[in-house]
Amino acid sequence: MDLQDQTVLVTGASRGIGRAIAISLAKRGAKVAGLATKVANLEGVGADIAALGGSFLALEGDISDPATATNAVAAVVSEWGRIDGLVANAGITRDNLLLRMNAEDFDNVIQTNLAGSFHLLKAVTKPMMKQKGGRVVFLGSVVASIGNPGQANYCAAKAGLHGLARSAAIELGSRGITVNVVAPGFIATDMTEELPEAARAAMMAKIALRRPGTPEDVSGLVGFLLGPNGGYVTGQVLLVDGGLSLG
Repeated sequence: MDLQDQTVLVTGASRGIGRAIAISLAKRGAKVAGLATKVANLEGVGADIAALGGSFLALEGDISDPATATNAVAAVVSEWGRIDGLVANAGITRDNLLLRMNAEDFDNVIQTNLAGSFHLLKAVTKPMMKQKGGRVVFLGSVVASIGNPGQANYCAAKAGLHGLARSAAIELGSRGITVNVVAPGFIATDMTEELPEAARAAMMAKIALRRPGTPEDVSGLVGFLLGPNGGYVTGQVLLVDGGLSLG
């Protein structure tokens, strides 16, 4: 229970990696606020956290809208008096080969995955500075480092998070605020289950551990960065990819 009574906002908390992170943090004693595009989508994770005896606050909004970040952070502070952690996990994909990718699909991914994380970071900065401490974790991706055909927009957005985290870590470090990126590789989620078998097999062949990761593999590292032992780690991009990036 090393996160006892810490308050953490997790975006994209309704399923997959975000859900695993929310539940993992609750198991360690944190009070968790989950943000999703529809509050009804959070009923399952809310029920799971309630069964653990934990505290959960369900929030709704589109992270590409700056008002969503402002309102979500305000709701957490109003409910619990402070905000100790932010896990910016929510994101979208609009995959297509470069020559077929239209401007709208490129812009939508950038606005959600990169600008959305910026809006959330900016919203938590003031209360965390007032508290003289806080932890921010962005969910990046291994493809930001190695590239991936058909994902120019997604790779660009996730790579942007790397620069955003490093710059923010320098700016906010003197106030006791850490900012890091956890970059998963091929993780077994609903999204990856939809891939063709040939694509899955090709990806598996590149992974040194020869297995996909699990959402819990990711949530463990996120929890470390939010916990007492992660206080001297900042401005880092930490890969959870089973060796995929090794080639």
